[in-house]
Amino acid sequence: MRLGVLDVGSNTVHLLVVDAHPGARPLPAYSHKADLRLAELLDEHGAIREDGVDRLVHTVLDALRVAEDKGAEDVLPFATSAVREAANGEAVLARVERDTGVRLTVLSGEDESRLTFLAVRRWFGWSAGRLLVLDIGGGSLEVGFGMDEYPDAAVSLPLGAGRLTGSWLPGDPPDAADVRSLRRHVRAEIARTVAEFARRGRPDLVVGTSKTFRQLARIAGAARSAEGLYVQRTLRRAALEEWVPRLAAMTTSQRASLPGVSAGRARQLLAGALVAEGAMDLFEVDDLDICPWALREGVILRKLDLMATGPAGPPASASTGGPPPQTAVTPFRA
Repeated sequence: MRLGVLDVGSNTVHLLVVDAHPGARPLPAYSHKADLRLAELLDEHGAIREDGVDRLVHTVLDALRVAEDKGAEDVLPFATSAVREAANGEAVLARVERDTGVRLTVLSGEDESRLTFLAVRRWFGWSAGRLLVLDIGGGSLEVGFGMDEYPDAAVSLPLGAGRLTGSWLPGDPPDAADVRSLRRHVRAEIARTVAEFARRGRPDLVVGTSKTFRQLARIAGAARSAEGLYVQRTLRRAALEEWVPRLAAMTTSQRASLPGVSAGRARQLLAGALVAEGAMDLFEVDDLDICPWALREGVILRKLDLMATGPAGPPASASTGGPPPQTAVTPFRA
């Protein structure tokens, strides 16, 4: 069957359409993105502004039209930290459902970590052994560790590249004092979680997912995306440590000229690099492998697992006058 996954994140609203069948690897068919940047559309009280909600509604409607055009039989809609932490999150969800018929499932940080871990495990397989998975998003950093498809430990920290850029790095290029302050903050937040993971032993493989890790690996010399999905890509801490001061000295436009860096993510790249560097240092990781699968693929895999074992639960109900309801995402539970 052809499925769509609608991911309302802190940076983008991303529709991924895949051909998916239980027991088979999901094959990407189409990708549709809109740079909405909900994390930057907040008022002084931490609520998503009215213009931001309007843009979100129009973006969701546009994504639904694309999903229909591409033949998706079902759409799995979910939202992450930008909506989860907004002061008016419940009102935003109600408005989206009223105007589009889509009931967005808000994933917890732990759900994000677990679903991402599932995707990484399926990509690398059981032979990878104990996995440590790091995922830097726009609003949060997810960390998961374990031997199985369910991580034994999973945490979510408010260390997303977009969130930190907006709160800590106003300059272009940023002031050196601001960079130092952010570096201290990032490492203090990560350090609180290290003991929980360290007592579980050393990982056999460390994996980074998300666009931030992919871009950092690319500027550090990893293969271009055009070279294929299955080419091994690695990020080494030594190379990252050399790049962090260089990124700190660059303007946004200069970062956007680097290989593999998109204009929309260039401003956030320094904050993401500080998080990646801090995590790799504190978890004593010399290098990590880049996984092309992450949260969206985890949602798809979870859906396929539920299709194979039983119903995923009742569909959401649509309000009068809206499009047909879309199936909710079932939160990931061990």
